[in-house]
Amino acid sequence: MPFTYAKTVHFGDTDAAGVVFFANYLVFCHEAYEEALGAAGIDLGSFFSDHGVVVPIVKSEAEYLRSLTCGDKLAITVTPRLLGPDSFEVAYEVQRLSPTAKRAARVRTEHVCIASSSRARQALPAPLASFVGAA
Repeated sequence: MPFTYAKTVHFGDTDAAGVVFFANYLVFCHEAYEEALGAAGIDLGSFFSDHGVVVPIVKSEAEYLRSLTCGDKLAITVTPRLLGPDSFEVAYEVQRLSPTAKRAARVRTEHVCIASSSRARQALPAPLASFVGAA
């Protein structure tokens, strides 16, 4: 189920040319991911702690469609999707809302659930499986 996160571009997000530094699109999307997890009832303090299971990002890709500048209002839509019993993807649509509504970027990340000690893949924990629509 998609989740939408509101974001305002700040001066610190931009580079010397006054546009959002390319890597900050991923920062924005990760903020949206965290908010989506929280909205799904996942305790973030626990999720991002090592309790024997970690869920690293193993792949990311981004398509930059237009530049963003300080003060732009954004809506970032987060859509998770199961890839396998131990992996999922998150698709992001970054929409600039002001001064005119335009799609600014498409971003995608892939995540794999592993045991922190052995690094062996393992099934997604129930709350995460529910988040990606697998439960």
